[in-house]
Amino acid sequence: MKLIALAGLLCSLALVDACSRRLAGDVVTRTRATAVQTVMQRQIENAIDAGDGDAVARQLREQMASNPDILEVRLKLAEHYRRMGFPELAVEHYRLCVERFPEQPKVVLLLAQTLHEQGMTRRAADELDRFLAKHPPSSPDSPAWLGIFRDELGDYAAAESAHRAALSLNPSNARLLNNLGYNLLLQEKTDDAIAHFRRALALDPRMETARNNLGLALARNPGPEAERLALEQWQSAAGPATAHNNLAAVLIEQGRFGEARKQLETALTLKKDHAPALKNLALLSSLDGQPAALPQPAAPKPGGWKRFMKKVWYSVAGIEQSSRPQQQGLTAVK
Repeated sequence: MKLIALAGLLCSLALVDACSRRLAGDVVTRTRATAVQTVMQRQIENAIDAGDGDAVARQLREQMASNPDILEVRLKLAEHYRRMGFPELAVEHYRLCVERFPEQPKVVLLLAQTLHEQGMTRRAADELDRFLAKHPPSSPDSPAWLGIFRDELGDYAAAESAHRAALSLNPSNARLLNNLGYNLLLQEKTDDAIAHFRRALALDPRMETARNNLGLALARNPGPEAERLALEQWQSAAGPATAHNNLAAVLIEQGRFGEARKQLETALTLKKDHAPALKNLALLSSLDGQPAALPQPAAPKPGGWKRFMKKVWYSVAGIEQSSRPQQQGLTAVK
């Protein structure tokens, strides 16, 4: 689970006298007029960019008009609009492609991905659902993306079915194993999730996403041994400071604030400017009421050799040793 800090924006208002209000009003009017002109100009430029002013789009439209049954030209035009920042135009062109080429899974997938990019995840999932209901998939791409969309929507049972369908088409794909493992972890099927993450890492030991997810799954199990194993996974993926911060995040989620604070202290001792640990420490302080600052480490006790040299220095410098506690440093006898 990700820990999210929300920052608020403050807006200040200033009061002025009548004369100043009139002058301010003139400035506001001119500013608004300028803003409207700017917006209108940008809209005109956008229309030109998306139309005849865009040489690439003009060429692709001419090719499409001369031969409307060439799918690749239509897809290139939609992708061009997508890259240029006109997702609405891209969606419309993908929809036209779906109508003209209803049997093509890649067209539906591109439409769904573009809808997802615009924040319309449910519509994206519905598009893939409708297509897969009529067309059994021949590759794992469409069910895999459907599983991801369903996970984001919180429909974990339907997502699991989609992930398993994708994995059945490519059982040795590490990414698909990780995706299913993540879905199982969201459903708190921890042991099954761990098994899938381990299978993914057996196929791709460098896959940091699966290793991080394995650490998260291991940390969900009770006991110090599970925490030790989780730290091992996170350390191998991102280093010790990140590992202790990740464990702290899990402990905060579980309400174990005291243990979480110790893990954050360890993380910040290893790396004092570790930004995620500092954010989690601030969050933890808001939850347990303890200060968002680390205690200063105690000075290390001198070793045996240093104690011997200190005694030699005392005798040479003529400094009296007292049985009472002393400040650090040497104080001469008056």
